[in-house]
Amino acid sequence: GPAHLFRLAGKCFSFVESTYKYEFCPFHNVTQHEQTFRWNAYSGILGIWHEWEINNNTFVGMWMREGDSCETKTRQTKVHLVCGKSNKLAYVSEPSTCVYSLTFETPLVCHPHSLLVYPTLTEALQRKWDEAEQLLYDELITDQGYKKILKEIFEEAGLLKATEEKEAEKQSQKISLEFQTVEKCSKEYKQLSEELKKLKVLLDQHGIAYKANSGE
Repeated sequence: GPAHLFRLAGKCFSFVESTYKYEFCPFHNVTQHEQTFRWNAYSGILGIWHEWEINNNTFVGMWMREGDSCETKTRQTKVHLVCGKSNKLAYVSEPSTCVYSLTFETPLVCHPHSLLVYPTLTEALQRKWDEAEQLLYDELITDQGYKKILKEIFEEAGLLKATEEKEAEKQSQKISLEFQTVEKCSKEYKQLSEELKKLKVLLDQHGIAYKANSGE
């Protein structure tokens, strides 16, 4: 994300609403502590730093997900970043069950270009974005296709988390690439053979019989 916001890392900002104290630690987590003398006062995590909320190619907020369990899901929080004279947590609400909304004021986002996504990307990803813009302008892709490319760019930059299916797909692609050449296959086979020898020795040392099969 925007490098100038990293100076908030390692700091925490609190806000007290009724009997609850909320604490926001940018790039870390959001917690809630019940300010009461009850023996079972609630104290827990409302979300851990996960990804950015990007709208109209601008960073608009931070998503804190995978907090404490809440019925069938986990608690999550969206932190809205707004311009303010000082760094402070200004407002907290719970728009839907176990989904929280925080407003964080900071002078670090007051400049009109302070939350633009494009400048934070590598040159390669900026080129990819430029190409997508050109394709859209030439009407070679639809608006939906353009948004899909942008999402992929943001995921590649680590600004958005890829879905589990996407991660699994990436892993399988990586594995298939590893065995694309005979050299790579031979190298892997040699390493596995060496490993197998070591395992056989270990089995012998412990007096465990080894049954070989045709797929050895």
